[in-house]
Amino acid sequence: MASNKATRDGEKIWKTNVDKVNAELVTLTYGTMVAQLCSDFNHKYGEVNQQLDKMGYNIGMRLIEDFFAKSGVQRCGNLRETAETISKIGFKMFLNITPTVSNWSADNKSFSLIFDENPLADFVELPNDGRAQDELWFSNIFCGILRGALEMVQMQVEAHYVSDVLRGDDTTEMRITLLRYMEDEMPPDDE
Repeated sequence: MASNKATRDGEKIWKTNVDKVNAELVTLTYGTMVAQLCSDFNHKYGEVNQQLDKMGYNIGMRLIEDFFAKSGVQRCGNLRETAETISKIGFKMFLNITPTVSNWSADNKSFSLIFDENPLADFVELPNDGRAQDELWFSNIFCGILRGALEMVQMQVEAHYVSDVLRGDDTTEMRITLLRYMEDEMPPDDE
C-alpha cells in the first residue's frame, strides 16, 4: 500500500516539480569526470572509488534539502519506508528511474537496490587494462549521495556495490546497511 503511494508520488513529482536536464548530457559529463579521476589518480581505482563516494556524500548532504522541498515527503518511520522512498520517489525525482528494493536482511537493517537501468552507465565502457573490471565501481557516486542524504536525516548507513553490469555481472546491485540512528549531532567539521 505505502509502496504504491510512493510510486504514484514519485511519478507525480517527476512530471510536475522537477526541472529536467538532458540525460545524455549528464551521462557524458559524468563519464568525462570519471575518466579524469582515473587519469588524475593514475588508474588507482580504489582511490577513484573513494573520490566518487566523497563527491557523492557532499552532493547528498545538500540534495536532501531539495528532495524535501520538492517532494513534500515527511520523515520516514523506519528503514523499510526509507528504502521505498529512496527507490520510488528519490531516484524517480532526480533520475527518472526506479530501482527495485529487495534482499532484506533478517533484522531489517540492510537491503539491496537493484538497478534495471542506470543513466550514468549509458555509453560506458570501462578501461580495458585488466583491472578496471575488478576494481572500479563506475557509479559509486550514488553510494556517497545516499550516505550523505541519509546522514542529514540522522541515519548513518554504509552503501556499496556488490555487482555491476559494467563489470560483466548480470545485475547492478547496491547494498545499503543501517549502522545506527544518530542523535542530533553537529556534522563533521562544522563549528
